[in-house]
Amino acid sequence: MFGQFLLNLFIALLWLLLVDEPIPQFTTFLTGFFVGIGILYVMYRFFGTQFYLRRVMKIIYLIQLFIKELVTSSFSVMKQILTPNLKITPGIFTYRTNLTGEWEVTALALLLTLTPGSVVMEVSEEGDVFYIHAMDIEESKEAVIQSIGKFEKAILEVTR
Repeated sequence: MFGQFLLNLFIALLWLLLVDEPIPQFTTFLTGFFVGIGILYVMYRFFGTQFYLRRVMKIIYLIQLFIKELVTSSFSVMKQILTPNLKITPGIFTYRTNLTGEWEVTALALLLTLTPGSVVMEVSEEGDVFYIHAMDIEESKEAVIQSIGKFEKAILEVTR
């Protein structure tokens, strides 16, 4: 992926140098970058890896998913806090993950911890079981498990 990006920058630089302008313009470099994207897209099969912009799009999707879950869970936590009679039952539950890599497990733990209403307290030694504290175990456990499933799928798309 990184090699394709460097090659794309090299194509853009060549484009900038080959266009005869007295003063190099950023728009010319940007045009060369887009031409490089086109060239690399046509030739990415020869590199033996997937096209690098696909992974970039998947990373953008993961960030978008996190922001959506952050906003949704923030409203849920605000609703719980602003309710006059606080009827929550905090609790701890375990979740077995399908993620295997250290980066994948760490990313999932951080995404869950940054989402309000749930905190990853511990990860097992093997990295396949999360111990998660939920603010309201009865109401938010299912929402947290759904979020975990979405995050796992998005993380797997980014890393593989």
